[in-house]
Amino acid sequence: MNISEVGKRAGLPPKTIRYYEDIGLITPRRDPNGYRVFSDADLHRLAFLRRARMLGFSIEEARQLLALYRDEHRASADVKALARQHLDRIDAQMSELTQMRATLADLIDACAGDHRPDCPILKDLAK
Repeated sequence: MNISEVGKRAGLPPKTIRYYEDIGLITPRRDPNGYRVFSDADLHRLAFLRRARMLGFSIEEARQLLALYRDEHRASADVKALARQHLDRIDAQMSELTQMRATLADLIDACAGDHRPDCPILKDLAK
């Protein structure tokens, strides 16, 4: 498969695939003319990486997950620990977003939103 075809099948743009190759996440073979040739295994790795990234794993976490996936002697506890750390970060981000939303909602409620220049939103941002 060429980069266009594997990109369509994996759901990734060619630019992302090239980036993944540049950082060593995938290593497609090269034809004598220099074109990348992707195997079914490459497609599978790209789909794996796409799914991991869609779940919010960082590039380095995706690299670790891919290494664990390839390791037939892995301990599922290692995979679970990595996923747990990520879930803990998501929970922390959700808490921060909830607080951010509440503050912004209060500021919006406090703003008259009329022709007067006084605005609690701007006053709060200027603190």
